[in-house]
Amino acid sequence: MKALRLHAGPTARRHIEQNGLRPQDIGVVPGAAGGPKGLILGPLDRFIFGQWLTQSAQPVHLVGASIGAWRMATACLNDPVQAFERLERDYIGQHYELQPGQKRPSADFVSQKFGQSLKAFYGGRIDEVLQHPRYRLHVVTSRGRHVLSREHAIGTPLGYGAAFLTNVVSRKAMGAWLERVVFSAPVSGEPGAACAPLPFATDDYRTRQIQLTEANFNPALQASCSIPFVLRAVHDISGAPPGAYWDGGITDYHLHLDYAHAPRDESNTGAGLVLYPHFQQAVVPGWLDKSLKWRHGATDFLDNMLLLAPNPEWVQSLPKGKLPDRSDFTHYGNDLPGRVKAWTAAAKASEQLADEFQEWLLKPDMGQVKPL
Repeated sequence: MKALRLHAGPTARRHIEQNGLRPQDIGVVPGAAGGPKGLILGPLDRFIFGQWLTQSAQPVHLVGASIGAWRMATACLNDPVQAFERLERDYIGQHYELQPGQKRPSADFVSQKFGQSLKAFYGGRIDEVLQHPRYRLHVVTSRGRHVLSREHAIGTPLGYGAAFLTNVVSRKAMGAWLERVVFSAPVSGEPGAACAPLPFATDDYRTRQIQLTEANFNPALQASCSIPFVLRAVHDISGAPPGAYWDGGITDYHLHLDYAHAPRDESNTGAGLVLYPHFQQAVVPGWLDKSLKWRHGATDFLDNMLLLAPNPEWVQSLPKGKLPDRSDFTHYGNDLPGRVKAWTAAAKASEQLADEFQEWLLKPDMGQVKPL
């Protein structure tokens, strides 16, 4: 059974029909929020960043939210293959032990342990990320406004309820409650240089851009992974407006960003295609859009995108017939060996995705490329 499916926007499809797909064609690689689902993208990450993109020299923008931000920051480390292998081990091995009678660990406990994990992972290596000669990292976070500007036992649930109702009416109007804040590495890879320009237009949603520095790297990355009510918000990040910062997936769950109309400059060369290793075909705009099926279709924002996704039938062959997800923490509880076994098996099976992509690159078959 084929594991990999390819989906392309019309601009990307025309380019590939004429030129195939070359590493120098890529201008952007996004990394979606989605928690443990991102584990199945490990083999693709190791191939793309460890072998394929190394054959070119153009700058590439890496845009990530939540687990996607962790993945994209990992791509900027020296020896990314080894770094991605460690990310997989660390993510699979994370354990939040439940006390008797507990259904889930406290947000304080999860935040503390997760923060320690990030410090251990990037300790002494943040400069590798910020000074990468080619990759420009953009970490997406969601900053609360008004009642959501500080985390509060009563105000936060009320604020998210208001954000949900507002979002149903208009995604753009949700910016009254939550804004997109992107922490971007320096354009030149040198400390003190200007932020790399965003590789997407921002007319769709209220957006701020902040310089990513050594001082705010860990807080920004932890904020991008801080799922409301599961982890605590990160408050008052250095260099950024005061307030509570949460998971970047709230505003940009699958990074359905306006790549097609991004401002062009010297840092965005080549064809500027967006190569998107994803865990499903749909690119859902925001976390609160998960149940709003009418927002799951592609728009012209994605015209220059090639998306790589697992075949849903292949997914059924994985443990429990699904991708790893956050429900597994509850299902397995304190049975760490059981969850590790299931997630390791899924990650191992995902090597087929990378193998099939390598085969397709050698002889691109447009019959395998479906519309987004």
